[in-house]
Amino acid sequence: MQNFKDQWEIKSNWQLIFPLLGIIGLVYSAFKLSNLFVNDSLLLSVLITIALSFVLLKLTLFIFKKLENKWELKYRWEMIRVFIVFALTGSSSVLVGKPIMKIIGITKENLHPSLYWVLYILIGFMFYQILLVLIGWIFGQYNFFWDFEKKMLRRMKLGFLIRGEK
Repeated sequence: MQNFKDQWEIKSNWQLIFPLLGIIGLVYSAFKLSNLFVNDSLLLSVLITIALSFVLLKLTLFIFKKLENKWELKYRWEMIRVFIVFALTGSSSVLVGKPIMKIIGITKENLHPSLYWVLYILIGFMFYQILLVLIGWIFGQYNFFWDFEKKMLRRMKLGFLIRGEK
């Protein structure tokens, strides 16, 4: 366990919650993906879940290595926290989009499907930007995500939306 803590620069036991949440999310994602392929056999579903979990873990660790020097984080375990924020934000923006569309009165029945999906993606994207900073703040990564957001807005030529930006 100490080797794991040293590798991820974990100084306090409470910081272990982030690797644990990451593993739980990873296995859950693998389980949901396995259910796309197999519905009938529990044994086959478990085997596919284990295999997908292994592949997703390897992919995640590869991505960590690539981003480790690019992202300015104090400790390695914070990368897990950042990934969790991205996952929660993506899922939340999708969940928020549908009720907002209904409140506005936009449905698949009263709008051409192509236009509906374009609006759905645009509304989801707008809420993604807001939720990214909010969920980042909840997870103690406000500065990282606010800087990330400003950089994204500048790249989209929307830097004027940020107070004091030109």
